Amino acid sequence: MSWLHDLFHKSPEIALFLSIAAGYYIGKIKFGKFQLGGVAGSLLVAVLVSQVGVQIDAGVKSVMFALFIYAVGYESGPDFFRSLGKQSIKEIILAAVLALSGLLTVVLMAKWFDLDKGLAAGVAAGALTQSAIIGTAGDAIAKLGLAADEVQRLQGNVAIGYAVTYVFGSFGAILVCVNLLPKFMGRTIKEDALRAETATQAGVHVYGPGQAAAAPDLVGRIFELPASTATTIEALENTTDVAITIERVKRGKQIMQPTPDMQLQAGDIVLVVGRRPAVVAVAPRMGKELNEVDGMELTMQRRDVVITNAALDQRTFGDIRDAAAQDVRHGVYVSQISRAGKALPLAPETLVSLGDVVTVFGAEQDVNRVVDKVGHALVPSVKTDFVYMGAGLVVGLLIGLLTARIGSIPLTLGSGGGALLSGLLFGWFRSRRQSFGEMPSGAVQILKDLGLAAFVVVVGISSGLQAVQTVETQGLAIFGIGVVVTILPLVLTMLFGRYILRYENTAIFAGALSGSRSANPAFGEILDKAENTVPTVPFAITYALANVFLTLLGPLIVALV
Repeated sequence: MSWLHDLFHKSPEIALFLSIAAGYYIGKIKFGKFQLGGVAGSLLVAVLVSQVGVQIDAGVKSVMFALFIYAVGYESGPDFFRSLGKQSIKEIILAAVLALSGLLTVVLMAKWFDLDKGLAAGVAAGALTQSAIIGTAGDAIAKLGLAADEVQRLQGNVAIGYAVTYVFGSFGAILVCVNLLPKFMGRTIKEDALRAETATQAGVHVYGPGQAAAAPDLVGRIFELPASTATTIEALENTTDVAITIERVKRGKQIMQPTPDMQLQAGDIVLVVGRRPAVVAVAPRMGKELNEVDGMELTMQRRDVVITNAALDQRTFGDIRDAAAQDVRHGVYVSQISRAGKALPLAPETLVSLGDVVTVFGAEQDVNRVVDKVGHALVPSVKTDFVYMGAGLVVGLLIGLLTARIGSIPLTLGSGGGALLSGLLFGWFRSRRQSFGEMPSGAVQILKDLGLAAFVVVVGISSGLQAVQTVETQGLAIFGIGVVVTILPLVLTMLFGRYILRYENTAIFAGALSGSRSANPAFGEILDKAENTVPTVPFAITYALANVFLTLLGPLIVALV
């Protein structure tokens, strides 16, 4: 295996991408109904790769995790801030329950197996995947007044306990949150994620990629007017309750510009555009329908417009429509209103807010006229605004450096918590002002997938060799204790959440549970299973709390063991 060691020494990035590729391949294999998933598979392969001896700079782990967690926050910012309030109380309680059950489990296991303070704290740090416990426990041990060599021994044991238990701490959280929880709830993460997403659409039918209605709501049809025709364009357009628009008129060989007072004549050929019910209703009196006529071709525009006009804020859709002058709304049809990517019902009572996106349909000159009145058009782009993204990451990492103290205990969000908070803020602000800060959904997805996969692989490569060596010398006892500390608090919190807090949706519950344990690999798998962002909001709330609650366990374990 020396050749493999030499290869990885010369090019450690080969070990990184080999672990990702092999891990995701293994993750696709089904064992009955059980499937590891790409993140867990990558972690296992990384542990195997670590045995040949390979070092990857720890900065890679920090960068990749920052990219992953910032992208998660950016995508979920609008939903997160709308969810704050009384409805978040369940997530607060859930995070507290997991921290308390984790504390009790570690203390009891330490007393039953006669672990010293250092090993107990290290087991907590690794099995609960909260590396900050190493620092807070080490500080607490240093303040016990012990001899210098004893302090050094106990602090060394913190590192040993952490190394042995961290790998399964990540893997076990995936098993519980991604595999056990859905079986316990009786529904898959994907099923409930789709159910929650559908509920947010308020009954609006949303088409997936490559889907379209067989009978679209907005249509255009060409008619040759009958001999009995004697009306103006304005009168004909107002024939039905729902307006239609005469977009083109052809008389003989001449294409004429339609005006409201134009008198239509028998034999005129007209292009009628409107909503399907209105066009169907007026069709019987429009004469013979034609398939194709030279000169009647017209390209229609479908444009997304961000509402920035303060005069439209907090008004109903019906009020805005009724108040708009006829010459402003003529020929323009609203096909959708969305907020933070979620479609709202096109009902008169729907309340419109700044930052909402209105999809309008019509001829180019008509659409441009409405855009000027409403806000600004969104121009589709596949490019990421790296100025905005880079600023967001810098702000997040600076926030992660801030430290508060409760007595002598330092509390900090860390780079992960700071990047998540910054992503939430920048994502929310982008939803309100969409003229900058573009990050296409494909870019967000690659940051999440690659960032998490690389982070997990670096963890496995960095900790795997030491963990296996420690198990060989220390025996399996510490590893077994770590398994209990990983699984038991999660299971107890899962039962509490289901029967006391009454979580009903598997996807939301899985997000909240993984965040309560700050289990980022598990959360990555949950997102992959959900195929949407539903689990992200509860995860963001409990993850922020877990960074505080679990960090406090260090000195508490040192005091109680």
